This record gives sequence, C-alpha cells and structure tokens, in this order.
Amino acid sequence: MPDAPPHPQPARHSPAADRNKGPILTELQRQLPASGRLLEIASGTGQHAAFCAAGLPGWRWQPTDPDADALVSITAWAAQHPSIGLLPARLLDVLAEPWWLDGAAPADLAKPAACAAPMTPIAPTAVWDALFCANLLHIAPWACCAALMRGAARLLTPAGLLITYGPYLVDGEPTAPGNQAFDADLRARNPGWGLRWLHDVEAEAATAGLSLRRQVAMPANNRLLVFVRQSPGG
Repeated sequence: MPDAPPHPQPARHSPAADRNKGPILTELQRQLPASGRLLEIASGTGQHAAFCAAGLPGWRWQPTDPDADALVSITAWAAQHPSIGLLPARLLDVLAEPWWLDGAAPADLAKPAACAAPMTPIAPTAVWDALFCANLLHIAPWACCAALMRGAARLLTPAGLLITYGPYLVDGEPTAPGNQAFDADLRARNPGWGLRWLHDVEAEAATAGLSLRRQVAMPANNRLLVFVRQSPGG
C-alpha cells in the first residue's frame, strides 16, 4: 500500500510574513479609511490576514488563496487569533477569470470567521473597498499581474484601492544586492518567476483602468503600491 500523502500542517509559518506584518499593517492604517471591505489575494499562510484584520477593526477582511492547503493554514491562524472582521478563507485563483468568489456576497460581509466555509459560487460583484496582495507577482506567472489588475477593476468600488506589496525593479534606481540575488534564485527555480519592473506593472494597471497613486518604501527593499481608478481625462 502506498504511503498516504503528508497531512498539511494546520498553521504554517513564514518568517518573512512575521517580519513584515507590522510595517504592512502600519501602512494599511495610513492608506485606508476607518472601515470597509477588503479582499486579500494570495493570503498564503494567513499570518497577514490574522494580524491585519485585528489591527483594522472597522474592516471586513476576506482572505483567499488558490491552494486548498493554504486555506487550512489561514483558518488555523484565524482560530488562534480570532477577529470579528476576519471572514472565512475562500478559494480564488486570479488566472481563473472571471473570478467566482465563493461566498463573498454582500450578505457574508457581516459574518465573523470561524473556519473555511463550503463553496457557494456566485458572480463577482463590485462590493470591495480595497484589494490587498502581498508577494505574489514575483512568484507567479507574469499573466497573474494583468489578471490581478483586471479583477481589481471589476470588483473595486469607484473609490476603491488596490494595494500591493513586494520587491520591484525600478528604472534609474540601483537594485539592492539582496534583491539581485533573490531575483536570480527565483528565475533559477522557475523561468516564469522573478522580480517585476515597476513600469511594467504600471502599464498593466493602466490597461485595466487603474493608475499608481502612491508608492511607499518599505523595509528590506520592498515597496507598497497604491492603485486607484484612472480619472476620466486619463
């Protein structure tokens, strides 16, 4: 009889997420209004969701991930650090367009998280005041960038914000040695991965109807980018 597959650890731990969760929350508190509805893309371990939802008590925070095992970890973190604003983790793959948000209907936004709920697919609706995505673009196919921008343009309210976090390459700025090594390692592991040029990310946003309002330097050579809808005049 073949060995059974290993059971996923309930609460995964990312040292990087543990280090950057504080600076990320501080900046989200600066960029976001007092209350709203936030959709997190690629929540991973769930550390950001658990920590930031607690630090943004006026917000409903919806974690998502394309990996079912990640939902187990997100749910475990939510159970260890309960927050009334943290909703049950849901499956969402940015490349599976249009996005079917399994349970992210407006009626769900008042429900506190307990565990990952059964999927009930619904059509996407523009009810989200913010989308947040950390450390996805450099460890995913480049097509994910355009898909993320299109999804944000569909789902955000008119005044909504798309906020991304991670390392970027910037024209005219020297790349930190640590980021150079990280980029080389990523491309060695998967040719479709790697740090993205900021101007390329901006171009994908513009195609979807979004523009870069603000960029904030973050620790460890990362950036937090804030995108908004383009004004009618461009």
